[in-house]
Amino acid sequence: MLLKNKTIAILGAGPVGLTLATLLQQAGLDVTVYERDGDAKTRISGGTLDLHKGSGQEALKKAGLLERYYALAKPMGRTVVDEQGNVLFSKKPGQAEQYDNPEINRNDLRQLLLDSLAGDTVVWDRKFTGLEEHNERWLVHFENDIHATADVVIGANGGMSRARKQVTDADIEYTGTVILQGEVVQPERNCAEFYQLCDNTILMASGEGYLLIANPENGSILSYNVIFKKPEEWAQGTESDLQNTDTIIAFLSNRFARWHACYHQLFRATSSFVVWPTRKMPLDKPWKTNRPLPITLVGDAAHCMPPFAGQGVNTGLLDAFVLSDNLTSGKYETIQAAIDDYERKMFGYATAAQRETSQNEIEMLLPTFSFQKLYQ
Repeated sequence: MLLKNKTIAILGAGPVGLTLATLLQQAGLDVTVYERDGDAKTRISGGTLDLHKGSGQEALKKAGLLERYYALAKPMGRTVVDEQGNVLFSKKPGQAEQYDNPEINRNDLRQLLLDSLAGDTVVWDRKFTGLEEHNERWLVHFENDIHATADVVIGANGGMSRARKQVTDADIEYTGTVILQGEVVQPERNCAEFYQLCDNTILMASGEGYLLIANPENGSILSYNVIFKKPEEWAQGTESDLQNTDTIIAFLSNRFARWHACYHQLFRATSSFVVWPTRKMPLDKPWKTNRPLPITLVGDAAHCMPPFAGQGVNTGLLDAFVLSDNLTSGKYETIQAAIDDYERKMFGYATAAQRETSQNEIEMLLPTFSFQKLYQ
C-alpha cells in the first residue's frame, strides 16, 4: 500500500476533512486531523447543508454513513414570497425528498462524521500557521509554538487556507457579491410573523436587487442570508463598516424600507450576523509540480466558490471520495502519481461547478430575477 507506515495530516475538521479522514482511516491508514476550533462542541455558524446524489451522498455512502445522514437530515419544502409577504409559490416536501438533498445542520454533520472516527483522530485547538520540509517529512506549525510531523499533508482548511501557497500561486478572487448571514434564536417567539410565513419550509424572496433566503429549522435557530451585489459606491473593504449587529440592522432596515413589516421584525430579532464578501479560488492556472513532499488541497482550500448552485460542500466531498480512492486503490505506483490524478480529475469537475455557480450568481442578481421563475 502506498501509505503503509506513513502518517497523514489533514488540516481542518470541516465536512470534507472529516469525510476524507474517515475514508482513509477505514482503509487502515494513520490519519490525524488538526482543527482550530477549541473542541467538538464549538458551534459552527452558517446555514444548513444539502448533500447531492452523485457527489456528497456518494462520499457518505462509501463511508457507510449515508443512512445516518438521511436519519439526521430534514427534507425541506419551498415557499416563495414577494416584498409584501404575499405567497407566490409553496410546496411541502414529499416522501421522495427524504432522499433528495435533505438539509442537515452543520454541527449535526460534524458529529456524524466524528462518531465514525477513532476518538483521538482530531486534535482540537490547533491554528495552523505554516509548513516546512524537515528531515524528508513535513513539519507542521501551529500557534503557541506547537508542531507536528507528517509524511503527507492535505489542506482542508477553507477558502483562506495558508497551506495553499505550497500548491499554487493563484490568489482568491472576490466575485462582487455580499452575503449577510443572520441567526435568530427562538424564532417562533422573537419573529413570530416571519416564522409563520416560512411555514416550516425554506423561504425565498427577491426584489430591488436583494435576495433573502431563510431556513426556520436550522437546529434550534432560524438562519437566513441577505444577498446583494456590492454597491459601486463601496470602496474595497467597505463592507467591514458593517461591524456590529446594530449597524447591520440599520443598513437592512434602510435597504428594505418598502418591504413588509415582517422582514423588519426578522432583522430586529437577529442575535448575530456574519458579513461575507463572496469569493472563488480560480482554477485557470496549473498547480505547482515542484512540491518538495506530498501535499494537496481539497474542498474550499482547493476551489472555493459562492453558494449559488449548492456545489461547494458537494464538490469538496467528491474530492474526498476521489482522493481517498486514489490513495488506497493500489492503482498508482507513487503517492505523487495518485495525487496528480486526483488533481487532474478535480480540475475538471470543480471548474464545471464554478462555471455553474458563476452563471447562477449573474442571473440571480439581475434586477428582474424572481425565485418564482424557478418553479414555473
